Amino acid sequence: MLSHHFARRLMVPGLAALLWGALATAAGAIEPPLTLEAAVRQGLARAPQLEARTADTAAAREEGARAGQLPDPTLTLGLSNFPVTSPGAFSLRSDSMTMRTVGVMQTIPSRAARDAERGLAAAQIDAAEADYVGAAQTVRERIADAWIEVWATQQKRALLGELRGESALAVLIAQARLRGGDGSATDALAARTDAATLDNRLEAVDADLAAAHTGLQRWLGEDAATVADTPDFQVLPVAPARLEQAIDQQAPMQAWQAREQVAEAALAQARAAKHPDWNVSVEYGRRAPYLSDMVTLQVGVSLPLFTRNRQDRGISAKQAQWDAVQADHEDARRAQREAVARAVVNWQGWGRQVQRYQDTLLPLARDRARTALASYRGGGALQPWLDARRDEIEQRLAYAEALATHARLWAALAYLLPNSETTP
Repeated sequence: MLSHHFARRLMVPGLAALLWGALATAAGAIEPPLTLEAAVRQGLARAPQLEARTADTAAAREEGARAGQLPDPTLTLGLSNFPVTSPGAFSLRSDSMTMRTVGVMQTIPSRAARDAERGLAAAQIDAAEADYVGAAQTVRERIADAWIEVWATQQKRALLGELRGESALAVLIAQARLRGGDGSATDALAARTDAATLDNRLEAVDADLAAAHTGLQRWLGEDAATVADTPDFQVLPVAPARLEQAIDQQAPMQAWQAREQVAEAALAQARAAKHPDWNVSVEYGRRAPYLSDMVTLQVGVSLPLFTRNRQDRGISAKQAQWDAVQADHEDARRAQREAVARAVVNWQGWGRQVQRYQDTLLPLARDRARTALASYRGGGALQPWLDARRDEIEQRLAYAEALATHARLWAALAYLLPNSETTP
């Protein structure tokens, strides 16, 4: 009776695993597995962040198109030589000099000021484009991280699922030895506990896998039943030496170059303020019917004579801001160089660990567990198998975490250069 009850409990997780596999197989038959390259491509096409940066760039271009243009002319309406005291106070006809005037005034900024305004607008366009490049790099990496989470969790699920058959076998052996009088109830309970513990781990991994799919769906707008085989995470699409040399070409650094250009253009605009601006105005004055109408033409020029506490202060402020941006740019360059070097070293180190798991640690753990189970089947103790089993599970879980860490480091390096592409 105990054996029958346990068999039913053992079948429930097994049927659930078979159903999960059947659903995944059916979904895969309908939709092909999603590759990393395809996920990144689809995510980029649907990323709201990139749509926002595209709009920012379009706005900067529109602003740039009007930069350096003359300001709108000013329409003036007036009353000249209007008497306000006697005799003839407040009369439009009492004095022959009284005129009703209409005119147009045009301000003409200096050529240097207009050129500086155009330069600042061009720098702001470059800054918007650099923000787009940086955002695209961030989006690529985050999509890759979401895809890698699904892939790594699938690997973990497969690694643990491979051990279910051995758990069932250990339970059957313990039951058979107990019925034959050669085993103990303690061993039978320990074997069942091990099987239940593995089922719990599988349940937790299934929940993690569902959450990972949700994270990937956030970028793709739809769910992917399975992900395809990965690119070779042991090989970068760009050589590490190239990454360490091309610091300024990397996406995170392009924003700094654009900021420096904006600061330089703002300095040029401040210097242009020392050049005089011009204005021209024309007025037409209408007098009494028996008198001649008048036309007035005026030309004005600003006189930047007292620049010490005006224009010079502005130039000094913009110069200081430019110096600050240059210093921050150099600091960011050094930080980026350090971050790339660290990422390369860590990626290489985790790659060696992954290889060691594959070549040595996992095979040794598998052989140890098989040997211990064979010994128990032949009449030995159960505890050596339980110890080997526990260690093998931990090794497999650690291997899955190493795969995920190595892949994420690969993604962080693979998308640093704007034009770099992953290879399937």
